[in-house]
Amino acid sequence: MKDKKPSLALIDVQQLQVGMHVHLDVGWMAHPFARSNFRIVSAEQIEQIAALGLNRVRWNPERSDPGVAVPGRVLPGSADPAGVAPLPDPAAEADLEARRQRRELLSAQQASLAACEREFAQAGRAHRQVVEQVLSDPDGARRASEQLIEGFVEHVGGAQDSCIRLLGESAGDRAACHSINVTVISVLLGKACGLQAAELTELGLGALLHDIGKIELPERVRTRHEHLTLAELQFYQEHVAHGVDLARRMQLGLGAALVIAQHHEHADGSGFPQRLNGARISRAASIVALVNRYDNLCNPSNAAKALTPHEALSLMFSQMKARFDAGILGSFIKMMGVYPPGSVVQLNDDRYALVASVSPARPLKPCVIVHEPSIPREEALVLNLEDQPALGIRRSLKPSQLTAAAFDYLAPRQRVSYFFERSSLIRAINGDGMAA
Repeated sequence: MKDKKPSLALIDVQQLQVGMHVHLDVGWMAHPFARSNFRIVSAEQIEQIAALGLNRVRWNPERSDPGVAVPGRVLPGSADPAGVAPLPDPAAEADLEARRQRRELLSAQQASLAACEREFAQAGRAHRQVVEQVLSDPDGARRASEQLIEGFVEHVGGAQDSCIRLLGESAGDRAACHSINVTVISVLLGKACGLQAAELTELGLGALLHDIGKIELPERVRTRHEHLTLAELQFYQEHVAHGVDLARRMQLGLGAALVIAQHHEHADGSGFPQRLNGARISRAASIVALVNRYDNLCNPSNAAKALTPHEALSLMFSQMKARFDAGILGSFIKMMGVYPPGSVVQLNDDRYALVASVSPARPLKPCVIVHEPSIPREEALVLNLEDQPALGIRRSLKPSQLTAAAFDYLAPRQRVSYFFERSSLIRAINGDGMAA
């Protein structure tokens, strides 16, 4: 026997309220929402529905927030048909206020994430433009690169801190993700290491263009993997020399050119192409070499070999630390925290969570998305652990260690992408300490 379908009522668009669960009877391409039925979480969504030109829409009282006023129904605190005003219900009013705050918080968090993903996608398009024009118009490619990096440096400039924000799986152009990831984290790490604006700009340009020489290589050898022959490996390593040549043609500054030339050199002399060590490697190149390795561990060409961000950080510290400048590695670990964004964790109350963002100023108290079965996945809040003194992270997990329900809810990323998010915004959004 089929379940009874929910009873849907028609309502004028002018009567829509935040908290109502509505059904839009238009094609999926005729509206801007992810689904045709959803719970309204902001006044902006009501304006978008009104802009569709609909006079009335269907709504589901059973799936709407309990505090939503049903047209024609008397609610606690309103005048009854006889004109006698009942006494206010403090508990009901407090519940309504809590729900209102939650809706506003959810809307703000969703808007912040959408802005980060939009800027990441724009950066990816800018990088693709640079790659496409560098051979035919090296000056134009340099100017486009400088414009992008100036925006990045502005993100981390000033007194406000920037968080490292985990993005959705579909954010940006996959081909550009590595370069944008390396640039975002390198600029943040450069700031943490005390680099000034001009140095950050050179660092950012070098990070953005560190692999530019690969466009001169055949597709089959643009990625390093264990199946390359010795000849192919030597061919792959030539991308550094090609990159230096393109840097010269673009008339990049010395700082950026050194990053391109040295981003595969190691502090212990085991890198290539010149087997430089220690102080012979520029500080900016040492930063990009470390971040480049981290991103390749998290996002390898063979996705089956991907490490979680926590695993990648642990491996670099336990088995690879001789390759990196000790001070820069320490600053990187301090900035990313023990559990970088994208890490799957278990909290000390046994709930599972996904680390969504980390503030370099407060790395041990990241923001997490918590698996809470009573709350729909699309309404899950990002919880700031700094505002929850009793709540902390017990351990890191592999995604395969999650229950099926927690895996579907948290959706661990196969490809980890990052962008800047203002710490001040996170503090303002989560300042009331509301639990997820």
